[in-house]
Amino acid sequence: MKSLRIAFLVALAFALASAALASEESKNLESAPPVKAYRALLAAMKAGDYAAYKSWMVRDAGPRMDETTKQMGKDPKDVLSFLAMLTPPEVVVTGLEVDGDRAILHATGKLDGETNYGTIEMSEEDGS
Repeated sequence: MKSLRIAFLVALAFALASAALASEESKNLESAPPVKAYRALLAAMKAGDYAAYKSWMVRDAGPRMDETTKQMGKDPKDVLSFLAMLTPPEVVVTGLEVDGDRAILHATGKLDGETNYGTIEMSEEDGS
């Protein structure tokens, strides 16, 4: 019985340490430039600031967004509102891969009570 108790305590200690390390890793990811850029894009989207949102997109995406918005007959703020509705309110970045000027963020978030998993592909242009 004593060995079972010790095994349980070791398992519990490992689980608590793993959770603490995962939390610390998530905090470290938040300080990475690609994650900061993604957070700024999300903030612009939630604020309905179309110009700021486009400034965080790759250069050729802006004109395409303008054209699509125009074709749909929508106001840019309506488009951002729609995108915000499709985005989980709290996105947790769980991993980061960087290869030169490209980065891939791995993320989770709950939307309508369901956990969603996804990747965000990013590209650095002109050093920003």
